[in-house]
Amino acid sequence: MDSLVNRSENVNLSLLTYVCFTFVGYFIIGLSLSVLPIFINKSLGFSLVVAGLVISLQYVSTFFLRAYSGKIIDGKGPKPAVLFSMISFSLTGIFLIIAYYFKLSPFISLIFLIITRLLTGCAEGMIGASPINWAIMAVGDKHTAKIISYNGVACYGALAIGASLGVTIEHEFSLYGIGVLSIILGILGFLFAKTKENKTNINPQETQSFWKVLGKVAPFGVCLALGGIGFASISTFITLYYNHFHWNNGALCLSVFGGLFVAGRLVFSNVINNYGGIKVAIACLIVETIGLLIIAFASNSQMALVGAGVTGLGFSLIFPALGVVAIKSVSPSSQGSALAGYGLFIDLSLGVAGPLIGGVADIYGMSYIFPFSAAMVFIGLGLAYLLKRKSSL
Repeated sequence: MDSLVNRSENVNLSLLTYVCFTFVGYFIIGLSLSVLPIFINKSLGFSLVVAGLVISLQYVSTFFLRAYSGKIIDGKGPKPAVLFSMISFSLTGIFLIIAYYFKLSPFISLIFLIITRLLTGCAEGMIGASPINWAIMAVGDKHTAKIISYNGVACYGALAIGASLGVTIEHEFSLYGIGVLSIILGILGFLFAKTKENKTNINPQETQSFWKVLGKVAPFGVCLALGGIGFASISTFITLYYNHFHWNNGALCLSVFGGLFVAGRLVFSNVINNYGGIKVAIACLIVETIGLLIIAFASNSQMALVGAGVTGLGFSLIFPALGVVAIKSVSPSSQGSALAGYGLFIDLSLGVAGPLIGGVADIYGMSYIFPFSAAMVFIGLGLAYLLKRKSSL
């Protein structure tokens, strides 16, 4: 019994040394998540659509880098992708500082913010699947569900902590402080990654083309993309939503979302193996829809916080639940491409959601953001149900 406990503890500790790269990367992303939309809209004077579009540029470059990262992981191992991402994260800090320096010249500042977001997307594209694959290669694919869950905790926990801390740093030290911290964390992540042994695919000759793999994981990815609309609406627009209703502590919604997200991953970590990925995804999409509707009809900030928490709990297991099923649809030698391709759909979701939801806000008003998001997630629920019926035939 003691040996089993020790083995489990060793596996968990080993996983943490890989998913920590995810935490560093998404913490850097989170630092500017809550402050950039307000900076673009209030300080630079651009519309909500422009603010959403600039924020979403990150996910556009992530989309294009995912395929390349999958090829690198399957061919050369995850380490080169992680190193590239850490360098890119440090560069985002440099360009963010430059963008703030030109804040009195809105168009020049916006250009450097665009560069910042594109670089952030490149970094995210490389870090998205790399730690997961690195951990799977190190401890074995029987721990895939746990690895994806831990990685998600690191990802969204880092986003929530980073977003909340970013507001404080911006208030005390402006965007300069966020830029400097991004540079330092990127360098530290790079140095730690250099110390770790790379892992490579044992059968690289059997690797399938990325586009063939993408076609196999696409049905699950579409459900993921629709489920990601709820997260996108909260992460990009919740601070503006709170400002619109003259509520305080909009960034706290991200922290509550992240806290319940992490709790869902930890408390319900075994349900995917027990009940199957599709069933878990359906249950989670139902909960996420309810959470978004609570925000939509909230009459005060406290009720909106409850909705954010319910949304986070619902979103918590969607990625690993569908991801485990998606990975099983390809051979082990194509896991890197499968995870990269599967992750493309959340990038697509977040990339489209910014300008789309911003357009809804500009045309119909801020109060329509979350009813719209709930409708999109509900469509994802319908698609997940169709996948379940198809798998049972």
